[in-house]
Amino acid sequence: MDLATSPFDVLADYERRSLAHVPGLPEQLDAPGLWRGVGYRVGSRRLASEFGEVREILTVPQITPVPGTQPWMLGVANVRGQLLPIVDMKQFLEGERTVLHESLRVLLVRQPGGDVAVLVDELFGQRSFVEEQKLDDEALQPLAQGRYAHFVERGYRVGGHLWGIFSLDRLARTPEFRQAAV
Repeated sequence: MDLATSPFDVLADYERRSLAHVPGLPEQLDAPGLWRGVGYRVGSRRLASEFGEVREILTVPQITPVPGTQPWMLGVANVRGQLLPIVDMKQFLEGERTVLHESLRVLLVRQPGGDVAVLVDELFGQRSFVEEQKLDDEALQPLAQGRYAHFVERGYRVGGHLWGIFSLDRLARTPEFRQAAV
């Protein structure tokens, strides 16, 4: 390093050279038809939602049951001083309760009137899909059956897995979802 080069310039040059050796990365960042979001599993379905729909991802907090609510409303949890309703998404969508296990995660979803936390079976992290992987309407059917039909907008096939793009925003605005009292 010569004396005229600042430490910032050295780091910027290092970043530029290292990114040049990552195949496909610069093209993928701006690729037309690229969709990116948060991937997770509910029951046997692999789903993904837009980054803007997921405010935060948490491990399952301690939940206090609330009497007089729907079976899918697990209760409330205190998350950094904010009381959040915790919803079992699998039970809401499929009618079957989620079995508690270590890989469960909670997605914080912004909704009118305050955030809600939805329980998912497993978190896969960031997922990217391209137009060539998009499913046609017939191939999308297994992902968009039953109550999922209202929330799965489209799907993709990656390897041997089908991924449904799930609208958490639409879920949060659904009257039945917003009415947890029995």
